[in-house]
Amino acid sequence: MKDKILAKVEEYREDIFKFLRDMIRIPSTSSNEEQLIKRIKQEFEKLDYDEILIDKMGNIFGRIGNGKHVIAFDAHIDTVGVGNPDNWDFDPFEGFEDENVIGGRGGSDQEGGFASMVYAGKIIKDLDIAGDTTIWMVGTVQEEDCDGLCWQHIIQEKVIEPDFVVITEPTSLNVYRGHRGRMEIKVTTLGISCHGSAPERGDNAIYKMAPIIQELQKLNERLKDDPFLGKGTLAVSEIFSKSPSRCAVADECSISIDRRLTFGENKDTALGEIRNLPLVIKHDAKVEMYTYDKPSYTGHQMKVDCYFPTWVIEEDNPLCGIFVDSANEMIGKETLLDKWTFSTNGVSIMGMHGIPCIGLGPGRESEAHAPNEKTYKNELTLAAAVYAAIPLKYTELKKGD
Repeated sequence: MKDKILAKVEEYREDIFKFLRDMIRIPSTSSNEEQLIKRIKQEFEKLDYDEILIDKMGNIFGRIGNGKHVIAFDAHIDTVGVGNPDNWDFDPFEGFEDENVIGGRGGSDQEGGFASMVYAGKIIKDLDIAGDTTIWMVGTVQEEDCDGLCWQHIIQEKVIEPDFVVITEPTSLNVYRGHRGRMEIKVTTLGISCHGSAPERGDNAIYKMAPIIQELQKLNERLKDDPFLGKGTLAVSEIFSKSPSRCAVADECSISIDRRLTFGENKDTALGEIRNLPLVIKHDAKVEMYTYDKPSYTGHQMKVDCYFPTWVIEEDNPLCGIFVDSANEMIGKETLLDKWTFSTNGVSIMGMHGIPCIGLGPGRESEAHAPNEKTYKNELTLAAAVYAAIPLKYTELKKGD
């Protein structure tokens, strides 16, 4: 079967690259994905998928097969913005292509993974190798703004109910089995304004915040560590203040904190550590989570806490074995079993809802959100080959149950 799959991958090689470049050409930041979803629907139709649906949030689904075991492949199709265009050597929405790479915003994070999995579905259909599975190729929205929000909707509404989900975020074709969680925290101090010519008459909220920031810096150094996921981290990412004018003492100061959660940490422990800091207590600082409620491009709105739980599947989970074996076979080299540094939709799928996730994708983590983003053609094609091999292997695994 390996030779047949690889022959089909070669047959569709240029189609994969063209589809990816077409997606890159359509800007699709979070809540602005509608035009890209329409282009994806055209590709599903062209490849004769068995069923195509778009849910009320705007996520798109393409189905292959009709077996009793349900596998979902996930890729978010939204991207971050381009940042300072002067940092790009090429147009991020036109990019470039040579014999080895495709450049452009979304190439690695994560439209490359989506192109690979869509053509894996076509290969599965052509070769009739779905086995006893139903395969859903899912293009999700708003991930860059709010990780896992799309899957909170999919799971709560029972749009599909997968046995497990393949996350196609970039892994350099290695197999990833988890990552740290994260949360977005706001800390606020209050003061009393007065004229800046006589600051002693007021109570400066910025001065209250300054030593709290130093406490947070020291807290980061003693956060929990984990032998697989690594250390929890804390970073002050933004500072805001309010004052009647630039000639007045600030009566409010807030900071944003990016908190990465390792195994054994959660929102309660993370908030508690900050609330118990001596200067937070002394200055009666308010510590809270941010929330997210931006509507999707369809107008669908959910209000959720900006809390994205840690998740890990064990190294001896059969999914790890299936993916490592498939990757070794198709790629022809020993595959690393590892973890992401950044966060994915797995925070919702497994972190909140307990549905197993496993990761393998084309592209490099280091390309995500960076100028001159690119992905690698050989990884796009090999990822499609690995994905195509999974349904039959999973069918064989479930025969033993």
